[in-house]
Amino acid sequence: MRPILPLPDLEALVGGEHFVSDWLLVDQARIDAFADVTGDDQFIHCDPERAAREAPFGGTIAHGFLTMSLLSFFGRQAMPIPDKTSVSINYGFDKLRFLAPVRSGQRIRGQFGVDAVRIQKDGRILVHYDVSIEIEGESKPGMAALWSCLFVRDTQS
Repeated sequence: MRPILPLPDLEALVGGEHFVSDWLLVDQARIDAFADVTGDDQFIHCDPERAAREAPFGGTIAHGFLTMSLLSFFGRQAMPIPDKTSVSINYGFDKLRFLAPVRSGQRIRGQFGVDAVRIQKDGRILVHYDVSIEIEGESKPGMAALWSCLFVRDTQS
């Protein structure tokens, strides 16, 4: 369950504990659905037989952007946010890297640490998260980034 914390408790997490989501299977059906939505049907993602023959990964792999997009799913489970949040806005990424391929049939999960908390003049809160996507059974993460989210708080309650 996503930690919803008072602002001082969220600030106390800077540089500390990481929160971890549940595992999620990245199967060929999910990869194909992402390819249909994005139009990226490169054979290394969508043609298991050809990918096994010609690609260096032993089969198909997830799109890097699919891996990145799953941060929203994992974040709903594990990303700590300020209490009284009425709206959260994806603010962007820094240092985004795809470090290892996520092969079709592997399970992944998200890890979230608080890197910085900045209170804006208008009362909104900008939180920078140290995020990574762990691949089950692999030593190297599939992805790592600094993710920024802007939180609008309901200060009336």
